[in-house]
Amino acid sequence: MKAVFLDRDGTIGGTGGGVHPLDFSMYDFAPQAIKSLNEIEIKVFLFTNQTRVGRGFFTEDELLKGFKLMEEELANDSAFLDGIYYCPHKPDDKCECQKPKIGLLLQAQKMHNLNLNECYVVGDTGSSDMVAANRAGTKKVLVKTGWGESSLTSYREQWREVEPDYIADNLIEAVNWIVNDLNVTQE
Repeated sequence: MKAVFLDRDGTIGGTGGGVHPLDFSMYDFAPQAIKSLNEIEIKVFLFTNQTRVGRGFFTEDELLKGFKLMEEELANDSAFLDGIYYCPHKPDDKCECQKPKIGLLLQAQKMHNLNLNECYVVGDTGSSDMVAANRAGTKKVLVKTGWGESSLTSYREQWREVEPDYIADNLIEAVNWIVNDLNVTQE
């Protein structure tokens, strides 16, 4: 089973930094990008670090309400997520789920019988999203939205050992590349 894992902040919306879940808004193009994956029957999962829960900026209930609002907005555009995986822990909690660790990817792999080598991670942060993707063996797509540009320039040294499979201007371009890559690998 193949899937695409999408980071939230900076990839499907927001600014790259942690946004309160009730204030989060998706980029205008995000629902269509997700719908494009839904239409070719590729599972789409959100996977996101939400350390602000652990640090007390907002509650887990508020986070879940924010996810619900996002799912309702996607449904208005006939798009959906197949699952949401998130890490609510503080950075110093030493959990196994906070990116760049791969606990979230392993949870989804187990629940959905995924072959991570045939999956994709799309994110805007090299030092977390791309490193996690590399560790899990997925294909790596960096978007330039959110923190993507600075990941490629100011912070490139933090993840210099990892090369993205593709660098996209935004989620639409990333999804177009993934759809094309899937067609090539299925032929």
